Amino acid sequence: MLTLFGWTSKQKEPQTKEDRRKQRRVRRKPIGTTTKQTSFKRESRSLSFLEKMSLLWTTDIGIDLGTTNVVMYVKGRGIVLDEPGFVACDTKTREVIAVGHEARAILGRTPEGIEVIQPLKGGVIADYDTTAYMLRYFIRRVVPVSGLIRSRMIACVPSSITPVEKRAVLEVLLQAGARKIVLMEEPLAAAIGTGLDKAEQVGAMVVDIGGGTTDIAVICDSGVVVSESLRIGSDTFDEALLQYMKRKKKLLIGPLTAEDLKIEVGTVDSRSGEERAIVRGRHSVTGLPRAVEITSKDMKFALERPVQHIIEGIISILEKTPPELLAQINHHGIILTGGGSQLRGLDRMITEKTGRPAYVVEHPRYSVILGTGKALSELNQLRDTLEELR
Repeated sequence: MLTLFGWTSKQKEPQTKEDRRKQRRVRRKPIGTTTKQTSFKRESRSLSFLEKMSLLWTTDIGIDLGTTNVVMYVKGRGIVLDEPGFVACDTKTREVIAVGHEARAILGRTPEGIEVIQPLKGGVIADYDTTAYMLRYFIRRVVPVSGLIRSRMIACVPSSITPVEKRAVLEVLLQAGARKIVLMEEPLAAAIGTGLDKAEQVGAMVVDIGGGTTDIAVICDSGVVVSESLRIGSDTFDEALLQYMKRKKKLLIGPLTAEDLKIEVGTVDSRSGEERAIVRGRHSVTGLPRAVEITSKDMKFALERPVQHIIEGIISILEKTPPELLAQINHHGIILTGGGSQLRGLDRMITEKTGRPAYVVEHPRYSVILGTGKALSELNQLRDTLEELR
């Protein structure tokens, strides 16, 4: 038995394989209730006893509240969680069946009476109770003693978030255990994550293409000069593929198949080599299983409209940019971040349409959360550009 400052803990008895298997399962409880501690094994390492004790007093956490994925960064440990933002629950009792990877794995093939929810839509909270449950669950996986701490958090949000949406973020994070909450615009976090904060006086354009939104912003002096947030992202690309397959190929496919197809042969570059893939689904008329071939040319047609909307948004921001900063952007180029920026040929298409060089940064999926991690260590320097809610 160990005792520290009045806190007592009995050492656990060895568990059987069945006990460990049960412990890994998500406990089925109504949304809004608490769950038991679940060990996080996929992305985080186990903590030593002293590390657990240090977390009893305070933990600084950065959160990227993405539509598709929730990513968390703990100061001193780095990125500790990267989970799909999905929750599976019973439609009648609202009991939670699965969260994160487990919930996403059954997307599109759930049995009757179970639905898979994305509580975050377009980078903002669409389902308050489910979001609160999901965040508590995630935080308790990366901070083993989260029930005993009050954490300081930086949450990344779209640049066009409304006051009502900000209030929803505040309330959810307070429920999750935050003591101090700071909001940070995603383009600014992405810029810091790519190292642009080291050249504060240099103007730069950042285009962050996430799962549900595309944030376009001109950054200078550690602040956002002009910005726009579009409700278009990599999920929009997937939906465009779904509709194209249904309309042109008479084939019904699920969202996971559409995402795999986008990753395998997705492109908007007509000059790239011809790639082909076999897609299996259900015939929209007969209902029978069917397989069709799709080419990179099909992909370009399917994705053309959402990509064009993003390019129009970039051009609109360029037109609003002060001339002095515009000259710097012409020289340094347009920085592309976010998972959606990895669509093949997108950087080349933006370069052609805007007349300015565009390039994808290294590790684009994690630019925002890495910038959040840096901001955790530089809160005093960035205080004027961040919004402290509590």
